[in-house]
Amino acid sequence: MHSERDLARSQRWIAEEEGRAAAIAARRPPPPPPEWVAERGISANREPIAIHAGTCSMARGKLQALTREQAVEALTEHGIRSCQLCWPDTALGLL
Repeated sequence: MHSERDLARSQRWIAEEEGRAAAIAARRPPPPPPEWVAERGISANREPIAIHAGTCSMARGKLQALTREQAVEALTEHGIRSCQLCWPDTALGLL
């Protein structure tokens, strides 16, 4: 009998704590988007197929955050295409 009450009390406590944690998380602003992202393909190896500005509306699917240096390298050394909407190559000073 005690174990059922203890279990119910524990479940209520867990639910209350989860509710508090969710309320705190909801009040936090979302993190800023990364400055640059690589859009990955749908193939099994998910190779990068395009580089975008972090706020680009065309950047969809599986994305990987990139530093400025990584974005420049992807565009110049690996031949990954630049998004035709946000033009990260221009923003990075490559053109």
